[in-house]
Amino acid sequence: MHTLFRLIALAPLLVIPPVAAQDILGPLQDMVDRLTQPDEPPRRVPRTTAPKPDLVAPVPRPRPPDLPNEPVVDAVETPVPRPEPEAAPVAEQEAEPAVEAAPEPPVEPTPEPAPVAAPEPEPEPVTEPEPAPQRVYQVACPAVIMGLVEAEMAPPLSEGICGEQSPLVVTGVMSRGRMVPFSSPVTTNCQMASALPDWVASVDGYAEAMLESPLASVDTGTSYMCRNRNNGEGGFTSEHGFANGLDVIGFTLQDGRAITVDTDWIRAVAPEGRLLRLAHDAACGSFTTVLGPEANAEHSDHLHLDLGCHGESCRARICE
Repeated sequence: MHTLFRLIALAPLLVIPPVAAQDILGPLQDMVDRLTQPDEPPRRVPRTTAPKPDLVAPVPRPRPPDLPNEPVVDAVETPVPRPEPEAAPVAEQEAEPAVEAAPEPPVEPTPEPAPVAAPEPEPEPVTEPEPAPQRVYQVACPAVIMGLVEAEMAPPLSEGICGEQSPLVVTGVMSRGRMVPFSSPVTTNCQMASALPDWVASVDGYAEAMLESPLASVDTGTSYMCRNRNNGEGGFTSEHGFANGLDVIGFTLQDGRAITVDTDWIRAVAPEGRLLRLAHDAACGSFTTVLGPEANAEHSDHLHLDLGCHGESCRARICE
């Protein structure tokens, strides 16, 4: 509507010349602008705060007449100190005689106990490591490997000049397909053990042929023993000291008969005597030393067999 009002108001002015229009339209334009422009809102005038009246402190209400004016506090009664009696004049006090105290005996200081030294710990025993066992160098015996001799390897023997590095503990020998045991184990070297099977087989065959009973056992005596020959005090060391000798005291047959050198050697024509002589003679082919009752009195009750060296070439034999 403001726009339409403007057009109506300006319509007469359109036909007025420009020069005159400038004089006329100036004030008119101002009036139209005031009419057409919206009214400005009235400016707010800041309100001034009216001074507040002075505040008056409220008057406390009167206290009831039955209450005391001062507060009552429950307190512990404090004892009132009693007045000390006045001291009498020095002149009026009766002077009491002074009693001298007896001197106290001097107190000797108690000696402090001497400190007890703590016992020293016992030193721990030093255990030395055990030395490693030395290696034993021994040799195997072929007769044992082939089964001709029943024996076990023994530790080396060393006793002064006597000894043997690879001794055997022999318990039996092979004879004609069977093992003939010894009455007690004997300690010999491999050479002696290897010579025994053939000799025992010869005696075993003769016993079965002449006495109709094979050997049940070979009765053995001394084997290894470190001593001199013939138990003498001087002279050479016996072959027994090198596990190279064996004493045989007799034989036992399977029918139970026992044939001993001590009792049956003298019966030369009897089958038992003949068996002992055959055993003596057969041993001379297997051993280098064979001594019987006819050699000396030291061998009256046994046959001594060994492989000792005789002569320069060790081929000589002693058969007595």
